[in-house]
Amino acid sequence: MRVLVTGASGFIGGVVTDALAADGHAVTAMVRDRTSAPAFAPGVEVVAADLLDPRQLTAAGVDRGFDGVCHLAALTRVRESRMAPLRYFQANLTGTVNLLTALEIGTERTGVAPAFVFGSSCAVYGDVDLTGVPESRPPDPSNPYGASKLAAERLLSHQAGTGLVGAVILRSFNVAGAVEGHYDRDDSRIIPAAIAVASGRRDVFRVNGDGQALREYVHVRDMAAAYHAALTAATPGRCSVFNVGSGVGVSIIDVLAAVGRASGRPVRRIHCPPVLEPKALIGDSRRIRTELGWGSPQSSIDQIVADAWRYGRASGGTGVPPRQRNVPIIT
Repeated sequence: MRVLVTGASGFIGGVVTDALAADGHAVTAMVRDRTSAPAFAPGVEVVAADLLDPRQLTAAGVDRGFDGVCHLAALTRVRESRMAPLRYFQANLTGTVNLLTALEIGTERTGVAPAFVFGSSCAVYGDVDLTGVPESRPPDPSNPYGASKLAAERLLSHQAGTGLVGAVILRSFNVAGAVEGHYDRDDSRIIPAAIAVASGRRDVFRVNGDGQALREYVHVRDMAAAYHAALTAATPGRCSVFNVGSGVGVSIIDVLAAVGRASGRPVRRIHCPPVLEPKALIGDSRRIRTELGWGSPQSSIDQIVADAWRYGRASGGTGVPPRQRNVPIIT
């Protein structure tokens, strides 16, 4: 397949790009800035464009026609979205509108309706306190990030109804881990922040309350496999939704213990007052396992953390400035 990957400079996008290339697909990696793009697998075409500028999309050849698209370009920080809702809707909704518009031109030229896999998020469900959240649960996002993702989902569903794309929406939970050359640089997230403490680049990890709130994690390698499975399953005129997660609840304390085992060093922590948050947010991913044959063999917390420690350290750490002291980590 000729596959376009947007957001290829990102943590997940880079792994998806290389995994598709390794499987023999002709991959075009779209980045905003070539100078910040990672080194991709041999044969990957790299194009630079901003989704908010249709002229740049045309110059990058997005309207040439593709067999498949993995759309991962997005703004993703929940707390930041509350301070900048317009920015988040521009990036996550308007950017998707512009991408679909360019792809529609390509379909008119080639007659090929691409398989379109959209990277969405469990944030569309809102602040639910449940174990086994199914895709059938009515979305109720509680922040602009989740709301912008849900708006893009609904747009994609309507576009699929025209027959011009076959759409698959992947609602991921917490994607973590690393592979060679690609690791999570966002130190506002739990595992990179814990590794920063274990490696001495941060002094302390701040835990809200007792640290027993349960979340689930999926290895980025397993997440990339979900994109591949979705590409092959997409059917023009249809839009399918799948949760993607391990289904295993892991507490913050469990994460810190896993980082300690991987690093051989304790993660220094302090406990702060509890905040209002779901005690458990764990998805039901049986549908993608049954219908697409997807699995999560790499997604134990020990495997995820071991790979994050190994490859993040080998690549120079998690992007945390040296000895950054007492930075709040909201968990």
